[in-house]
Amino acid sequence: MKQLCFATNNKHKLAEVSQMLEGKYELLSLQDIGCHEELPEEQDTLEGNSRQKAEYVWQHYNVSCFADDTGLEVEALDGAPGVYSARYAGPQRSDSDNIQHLLQNLAPHENCKARFRTSITLILDGKEHQFEGTAKGTISKEYKGNKGFGYDPVFVPEGHDRTFAEMSATEKNAISHRGRAVQQLVAFLKAL
Repeated sequence: MKQLCFATNNKHKLAEVSQMLEGKYELLSLQDIGCHEELPEEQDTLEGNSRQKAEYVWQHYNVSCFADDTGLEVEALDGAPGVYSARYAGPQRSDSDNIQHLLQNLAPHENCKARFRTSITLILDGKEHQFEGTAKGTISKEYKGNKGFGYDPVFVPEGHDRTFAEMSATEKNAISHRGRAVQQLVAFLKAL
């Protein structure tokens, strides 16, 4: 069985993708390949950050891998926080601080349309492939739900009346930006 590194140490993400690959690949974490340093994210686009992380693993560990980067893009805020979503309120990377900052900036606006976007870069035997997933929705002006992470408590996906944080992991993954990008990645890998 071929080995493939997912450039993360998030066990939930690893288990989810591993299950989707149905034993076609042995999925490794950063820890599994001996990578304990923080991966660089110095680009000004989601695609650039996912590429930079995947290239870092390939160049330093010579392991086929994929990396993702996700951002929340709010229409009334000209696409902010975007690539800076994780550190929107500062370097402490606090989910609650980021949400508070978002709601303060959005307060004067009536338009609450937003989208989550995930970019995945796969480097397989030195060749690069990119995949993208998007979830459109609106920002709720109040926190709802206690599941998920990041902006999930204030993001209501299109066609639903609950936030991502009010949904089970299975419900969210079926319609989420990351879920859609991962489905494309999995379909590509299974077709090889």
